[in-house]
Amino acid sequence: MVYQPAAGARDLLPLDVTQKRWIEEKLQQVFHRWGYHRIITSTLERMDTLMAGEAIQRQMVIQLQNAQDEELGLRPELTASIARTVVTRMAGVTYPQRLYYNANVFRRNWEGKHNRQQEYYQAGVELLGTGGLLANAEVLLLVADCLFALGLQEWHLILGEAGITRSLLNAFPAHLQGKVRQALAHLDRITIDTLPLDDELRQRARIMLDLRGNSADVLQKVSSLNLDTEQQAAVNNLKSLVELLESEKKLPLILDLSLIQTIDYYTGIVFEVVSNTENQAQVLGRGGRYDQLLGLYHPQGENIPGIGFGLNIEDLYQILSSTQQLPQATPASDWLVVSETASADAAAFAYAQKLRDSTELVRVEMDLGGRNPDAIRQYASDRGIAQIAWIKSEGVPTIEPLH
Repeated sequence: MVYQPAAGARDLLPLDVTQKRWIEEKLQQVFHRWGYHRIITSTLERMDTLMAGEAIQRQMVIQLQNAQDEELGLRPELTASIARTVVTRMAGVTYPQRLYYNANVFRRNWEGKHNRQQEYYQAGVELLGTGGLLANAEVLLLVADCLFALGLQEWHLILGEAGITRSLLNAFPAHLQGKVRQALAHLDRITIDTLPLDDELRQRARIMLDLRGNSADVLQKVSSLNLDTEQQAAVNNLKSLVELLESEKKLPLILDLSLIQTIDYYTGIVFEVVSNTENQAQVLGRGGRYDQLLGLYHPQGENIPGIGFGLNIEDLYQILSSTQQLPQATPASDWLVVSETASADAAAFAYAQKLRDSTELVRVEMDLGGRNPDAIRQYASDRGIAQIAWIKSEGVPTIEPLH
């Protein structure tokens, strides 16, 4: 019998790990520079925690049960876990809280596709306890900084506003709002053209479907929809955000007010990071504002504003692997320490430890015996090891540099 990973799971070999860590460390450096601190939450969550925000479908969760017959699930995303942690474990903290994560998530292969991936890696941030223009701008500019740090080319940020889009749906009959929303979420023009709407509402739906592109044009189109005072204020806030972002000339921005999820997770801006390579668009990450989510977990129901994003490590890896930016080999050891005789073994271990005690990271391997000097040199050369230290019984090293 040949033992394989479970369906939908995969092993990461040393080079895979090296490349994955390169991405993660680049992102972590950016998070640190922006003042964010890492949080690690439980891989297992109660199902009621995962389902509280209605951010996911139950069939997506890989479910388990413990001895107390509690329904548990492997986390399919991080925001719900962080929301639970903040309101239950971090009471009395000073806001805003800037948190980041780097973790695996799990989503069930419920479409019946054989061996479809079920374990994923994400890195992202949550900015909690503050709303408004500057908080929104910080998170969006932080996304951009992450992608610049990775050296990513040919990407853009698609920006929507869930609150505006949802409020525009109120003009449609209640029994059709869900269908119009689904059509917008999936850019389904055929459904819009076939729904039982009068001419004015059908035209409104078509305009909403086309609220995408240059920010000035989109803002002008949405302003033509007879907005009420509250809607116009939301549009003005969005305009201020766009102007602030566009003052950063390096941020490639597309405004898209048809960008809306089919769930009520987000309450304000929503966004996607999309890469355009070889004429194929690929979503690398998503995020948005969720000002009512933490209140679902708070013992007194207190709402704490939040905004965040998650980047998909595998998708970033796929894009970057074609650019040769990722490491092409695992890091080589700096030293190979060899005891020339059995009586030199203790001295060899002591010398290797002396090398490892350097203030800088020094990779030191011990030769474990059974090879002649030529085979040892060949091994070191094959592994890219920089130097061999030959140790005699009295502990005196002979250093042999390799090229």
